[in-house]
Amino acid sequence: MRAIIEACKQPEYPAQVVLVLSNKADAAGLEFAKGQGIATAIINHKDFAGRDEFDATLAEHIKESGAEIVCLAGFMRVLTEAFVQQFEGRMINIHPSLLPKFKGLDTHKRALQAGETEHGCTVHYVTAELDSGATIVQEVVRIDAYDTEDSLAAKVLAREHDAYVRALAIVASADNR
Repeated sequence: MRAIIEACKQPEYPAQVVLVLSNKADAAGLEFAKGQGIATAIINHKDFAGRDEFDATLAEHIKESGAEIVCLAGFMRVLTEAFVQQFEGRMINIHPSLLPKFKGLDTHKRALQAGETEHGCTVHYVTAELDSGATIVQEVVRIDAYDTEDSLAAKVLAREHDAYVRALAIVASADNR
């Protein structure tokens, strides 16, 4: 999120951040966004009877903000199909693997266990099927013999920021045509 906010400060960048929303009050990005003069909101999923009600409230906040593209970054909740459909083609996410390999959790561990020589991250459109939307950008890192889950995670994270910034620019530019 911080990388996206920083990129949006550049005059030629085709997007701007209008809202940073989290379901966790202690999310570090909230304070950073506030410090940049960006609107923030906290919607705690525990305050709702179920996912449908939570997702409806999320959608309401996003629509009220005027956001045209939804970027999920560190948002670790599965969204309902109804929510996803509202933002279809306008919602993107980043996943720490070279999709379609290693959907879901524990991607670094699974890549190492599988004996992969490459790993990375994928920015993709969000669809109702978890980690299955069309790829926008992928960044590849080499897996070295000495890599651990932590070292591999660090390599991937270093590439995630650039990948997300580039992917958002692609999506925002396509939106403006």
